[in-house]
Amino acid sequence: MDASLLTIAPGVAEPIYRQIVEQLRRMITSGQLPPGESLPSVRDVAGRHAINPMTVSRAYSLLEGEGLLERLRGMGMVVAATRRARPAGERMGLLEPRLHDLARAARELELPAGRVLRRLGELLEDGE
Repeated sequence: MDASLLTIAPGVAEPIYRQIVEQLRRMITSGQLPPGESLPSVRDVAGRHAINPMTVSRAYSLLEGEGLLERLRGMGMVVAATRRARPAGERMGLLEPRLHDLARAARELELPAGRVLRRLGELLEDGE
């Protein structure tokens, strides 16, 4: 995995370590990061995104505690080999808070639901 695959938004309310945790959790759960996949070092992620290495370390440690990552001597952090596939409902649960945020923002901006849904569909199909 390349450190550039993570998107860090320093100006948002969500703490940076949480942004990292949520993104990696989604990538692991969806299978984008398969078991055994090496993660970039704490130093690589921190340098690439100009953030404190302790922030990255905290995110990795939380995911290790959840059993999603494991620390291998000489290799650093990798996606845990023993993780179980999560059912679609559980994966959808990871997305639910973001959907609520999106719905609230669309209402606040007084955007029609149809337009927002069309754009979301476009983004999902484009893979962006």
